[in-house]
Parts: sequence; C-alpha cells; structure tokens
Amino acid sequence: MNKIVMITGARRGLGLAVAKKYAGEGYTIVLNDREEYEKLLEIQKELEEKYSVSCIVCFGDIANENDVIKMLENVKNEFGRLDVLVNNAGIVYDMELDERSTSIFEETMHNNVTGTYLMCKYFGHFMFENKETTRIVNVASTNGMDCNFPTSIDYDASKAAIISLTKNFALEYAPKILVNAVAPGWINTEMNSDLPEDLVLEETSKIYLKRFAEPSEIASLIYYLGSDDNTFVNNEIIKIDGGY
Repeated sequence: MNKIVMITGARRGLGLAVAKKYAGEGYTIVLNDREEYEKLLEIQKELEEKYSVSCIVCFGDIANENDVIKMLENVKNEFGRLDVLVNNAGIVYDMELDERSTSIFEETMHNNVTGTYLMCKYFGHFMFENKETTRIVNVASTNGMDCNFPTSIDYDASKAAIISLTKNFALEYAPKILVNAVAPGWINTEMNSDLPEDLVLEETSKIYLKRFAEPSEIASLIYYLGSDDNTFVNNEIIKIDGGY
C-alpha cells in the first residue's frame, strides 16, 4: 500500500499545493477542510485522475474535538494507518488593534492553536502505533518568530504557539514520530491576494529574493520533511522566507 498523508486546510492555497505534491509522489491522499465540501470533491477527482492515486475526503473542523475523533475513525476504518500528517489549516483577520474584538482574537487562537493541538494529539497517538517511523509537519510562520505585525497580533501569537506545540509533541512522540514545523514568510496565496499594494511593495523590497514564494516552493519543503528521505530532522522550525 502507498504511504498515506493527511493535509488539513486542503481546499486552496498552500494546503492544495501540498496535496498535489504528495499526490505527484504517489501518496494516498486524505483531504480535510471545514468549508466547500463540493470543492474538496472536485480536488479529490482531479488528484485521482491526474496522478492515479487514491484520495478520500475527511470533511470537518479540526478545532472541534468531535469532528477530529470522527475523522480519525474514518482514516482508521479506511486505511488502518497514517504515515504523514500536515497541519496546514488556519485563519487570519487583518485589522487595526483597536478594531479587533476579543471574540475575533479567541476565534483565531481556537482555530489555529486548538485545532493543531487536537490533530497532533488524536492522530499522533494513532500514528505512534505504526511499526515504521511516521511524521508530522506543522505550518507555523515567520510571524511567530521574528516578523511581527500588530494588525495580525492574534495570528502571530497563534503561530508562536504552534512552534511551542511542535517542540512539545516532538518530545512526547520521540523516537517514533518526527515532528517538525515550517515557518513560511510571504506566499502568493488567496489569503494574501487582497493585501494593499503598498504593503506588497514594501514587504517585497525586504525579501532578498524580491518576490513572494509560490505555494509549490513551500510544499516541496513540507514534502521532504514528511517523506522517507527525512530520517533525522526532528524538533526543528525551518524558516522559508527567501531571506528577510
């Protein structure tokens, strides 16, 4: 049986790029998202036809414990194992600090942090049972390290928390699961498509390579960390920002 990878937030942007990368390498794909079920079915069909791989949809909210448990049972019943988990799903609201309500702050933290925690907890315990080494890749951000924007203060805090989760789960699951995170800088995704033009120009000027990353470039690093080629990279937070 082919290796099996689950990608959260897979209906667009980086998550979709990751799904295509793993499919291109022959992995069986588990697509997750909490929105646009029909879109996920379209992606499922595309991956199966283009890459000749098996693909299933696990529709649900990663920040909802009951949904996570149901998705885990689905994967167990369908495959009996999971080799790679990519925790990509996340949300961001850009606004001035004085305009940000407590409820929006809490929503961002709940989706990004609690969601990653629940996936690592439930799926990690399941993956720990595999005889072979398994791998978890979390998607953090340079916003959680050394690139801060008060207009996304809750997002930045959530990504810093994901870095902490990564390190704790790496210790918890050693030596059976390699747990790492990627910390991308600016990416050409739908999430960033409506950024003000002056901000794009300003931020591009700070990047050594003078451009935003393409999702496929980040996906290649995520693929490596989750693949059998990675045998010793563990407990790492790897920046990929083109130099900033």
